[in-house]
Amino acid sequence: MLNFVYDNKTTLIFGKGTHHETGTLLKPLGKKILLHYGSGSIRRSGLYDAVTASLKAAGVEYEELGGVQANPTLPLVYEGIRLCREHGLGLVLAVGGGSVIDSAKAIALGVPHEGDVWELYLSKKQPQSDPLPVATVLTIPAAGSESSPNTVITNEETRRKLGYGSPKLRPVFSIINPELFFTLPHRQMANGVSDMMSHIFERYFTRTLHTDLSDSLCEATLRTIMKNARILNGNLNDYNAWAEIAFSGNIAHNNLLGVGREQDWGCHAMEHELSALYHVDHGAGLAVVTPAWMKYVSPKHQEIFVQFAVNVMGVEGSFREPSAIIREGISRLERFYRELGLPTTMEELNILPGDFPLMAEQAVSVRGPVGGLEKLDVRDIQAIYRLGCSNLQHA
Repeated sequence: MLNFVYDNKTTLIFGKGTHHETGTLLKPLGKKILLHYGSGSIRRSGLYDAVTASLKAAGVEYEELGGVQANPTLPLVYEGIRLCREHGLGLVLAVGGGSVIDSAKAIALGVPHEGDVWELYLSKKQPQSDPLPVATVLTIPAAGSESSPNTVITNEETRRKLGYGSPKLRPVFSIINPELFFTLPHRQMANGVSDMMSHIFERYFTRTLHTDLSDSLCEATLRTIMKNARILNGNLNDYNAWAEIAFSGNIAHNNLLGVGREQDWGCHAMEHELSALYHVDHGAGLAVVTPAWMKYVSPKHQEIFVQFAVNVMGVEGSFREPSAIIREGISRLERFYRELGLPTTMEELNILPGDFPLMAEQAVSVRGPVGGLEKLDVRDIQAIYRLGCSNLQHA
């Protein structure tokens, strides 16, 4: 196990009716805030009215900025920065899922920054000035951004999707009410499950030894996600299943499962290029890239993949035939994705093989080869993309 420091300042307010506490929780933190959200769904569901009523009752003034889309982009971030500066806003409240929270963090990061906030995503330098505090009311359990230090933004002009991380970006509090998830489309549930499972995979598959506790925590969380995703697959109004999924998604990305171990993040780097170029759903892209990555790297790292196949996917067989156990584990993961209606091939995402070289070059252009378990260069990434194609797997 590696040395580590773990600090998570985010307070979770979890359970039924908790979104009505938003104003009371915000009042000690700032009297003028930016209310940031996505499409009109929070208005149709009544969440917008509930949150704004709570803010008004607590005497919290707000400016609002809606319009965040999946794969949040820079222009709206710049507009949020302008609003915060112009009106002297001291906190960003994100009411939404991972995209809204990522956009809110980018705004919070950019308000005190003297240059272009995109420069920080390119350089990965820590901010010289503290970002504005961020708080969240979660509407989609998936990204775990409600208590993570990370944010991802897309620059449509350069067709780049880049992440940034700073401990200072962890939200001060996050409200998680599973009742708010009942109106989510099935597609968003499935994409969210894929994303949170990938957050665990990026930590679980490691070269680091003597990680028994975090291995077991990863495995238990993955099993919990899969069990309850199957329940939601048949009933999207099951409160207890949503509660398990929401808590699991939070644990998956607050980095508790990643302490003391080298992490990978190769699949996320490769998928970001799919999202940047084709605007595919992040979870859908990960459902294609992840099994392809597993097929490519597992021959060199059989022990951890056998452990995954047995402890998570329930594969039985002779340990004298590790390759067979691994193949079955990956196959069962693909079947699970398909059970949720997720794609498992590049063809289903309408991604053209002719773009593989560009996407591979882009993936390594900022920080060089990607991945921790196995360092992947341009040729490796192109090979993995090909393994995601049903008709090019042996090309």
